[in-house]
Amino acid sequence: RMPVSVPAADRRQRSSAAFSLSFLALVFSVTAFSSSYWCEGMRKVAKPFCTGQTKGDHCIHFNSPDPNNSNAVQYVWETGDDKFVDRKFHAGIWYSCEEIINEKGEKCRSFISLTPAADRGVLWLSIVAEILYIILLLTGAVLMSAEMCYYRTVIDGLKINAFSAVVTVLAGLLGMVAHMMYTTVFQMTVNLGPEDWRPHTWDYGWSYCLAWASFACCMAAAVTTINKYTKTTLEFKHKRKTLERSLKIKYKFPDH
Repeated sequence: RMPVSVPAADRRQRSSAAFSLSFLALVFSVTAFSSSYWCEGMRKVAKPFCTGQTKGDHCIHFNSPDPNNSNAVQYVWETGDDKFVDRKFHAGIWYSCEEIINEKGEKCRSFISLTPAADRGVLWLSIVAEILYIILLLTGAVLMSAEMCYYRTVIDGLKINAFSAVVTVLAGLLGMVAHMMYTTVFQMTVNLGPEDWRPHTWDYGWSYCLAWASFACCMAAAVTTINKYTKTTLEFKHKRKTLERSLKIKYKFPDH
């Protein structure tokens, strides 16, 4: 009984590993898709005039104690970078947000509206590819769970296993294309986007890393599923050859 139970336990372990990786990829992709931290950085913004009781280094002061006096003469002593203040921003697929000077909170804008018109179609393709990526990941996870929980014969399990492997590989390819297209669109928006949005310095954020981690988990799940399918098929071929050999010996030397 050991040669029969050990492969079955091994197949179940591989199914559990593939499902766990696929589910992890799904969670990562949904989190990254709905967040706005694909890219983070700083924008240099000209300091506004100090009004009312506003004080500090984030605004330009008047030489008069009464800022509402129209006769007040403004002296700007700042030179170079002192005329500007750094403002943090973060952007995702759906919107871009930046902090408000001298106030709490953020001001958000649609990232699609910031994208140059020539690259807007590529961004929409990226969004569609991301949605299809999530749908295929969900389909693959459902198939893997169905294979783990219920199938009548090992042949049925192999059929589900093959289909889930194909779906997961397609999901990985779509995810890779979607991430690369968004990267291209963001870089074009940095160079050709609106003047009041272009960042001074920027880098990829945690959502971007999470999106690629999702892709890595997806491909790992696909490799595990294909490996399980191949190994199970080879086991069946080996058992079939062993059975055929035993039948030939039995019919060649029948028991009297």
